[in-house]
Amino acid sequence: MPSFFSNIAKQMRKVYQKAEGFIEEEREFPISQVFLNATFKRFVTDNVKILEDLHADLHDDWLRLYATLNVKGLYTILSVDLKLVQMELNKDMQLIVFEQISDTQVIEATFKNVWMKMGFNLALFFYQKVLRKDPLGMILERFEVLTVKDELLHLDLNRWLGKNRSIIDTLKKVHVNHAELRETELVIIGNVNLMALFNKVNSEKNETWDEDLVDDQVSPIQQK
Repeated sequence: MPSFFSNIAKQMRKVYQKAEGFIEEEREFPISQVFLNATFKRFVTDNVKILEDLHADLHDDWLRLYATLNVKGLYTILSVDLKLVQMELNKDMQLIVFEQISDTQVIEATFKNVWMKMGFNLALFFYQKVLRKDPLGMILERFEVLTVKDELLHLDLNRWLGKNRSIIDTLKKVHVNHAELRETELVIIGNVNLMALFNKVNSEKNETWDEDLVDDQVSPIQQK
């Protein structure tokens, strides 16, 4: 996960070194779908016991999220279409907000017994057809993956990132204001705190920026 923010900071630093008259201007920094999915694995999947996989297919202005859950004898693969509403990353806030734009689809499901299968199908029918709601937000909130506010899914990364000194130090230099979804990539829009960035560089004389950091550490995610 630190390499995710280091990559953003590295790209911003390279741009601003060449943009003497545009220091305060927002810039776009693309993050590939493969890299984003690797990041999901590092800071979400690896920290949530019921999740075996979490990855997304990115499209223009929307994404399809796939989640593999294994909990109490229920193994299921779900998909849902989401729209990115907000993304803000800085030293004080690390928040991503999604709007759900489709019902949750069950791609695969296995159960330890027939009663669990009946209960699962009944609950899904009740929520989607009777209550006219989707159970995804409730499920993820129940297992403390995210919170639901005003029918939006709020993924607060601070509980995983807030105590990581290296990440917070990077976020003192980088401020991501928003992001856009495009075909196979997430385009981050933000600026950089040049003073904090160059103070860091000057205080650590031996620090080097590894241009191959991300490529060396990221491996493709197996798409389902």
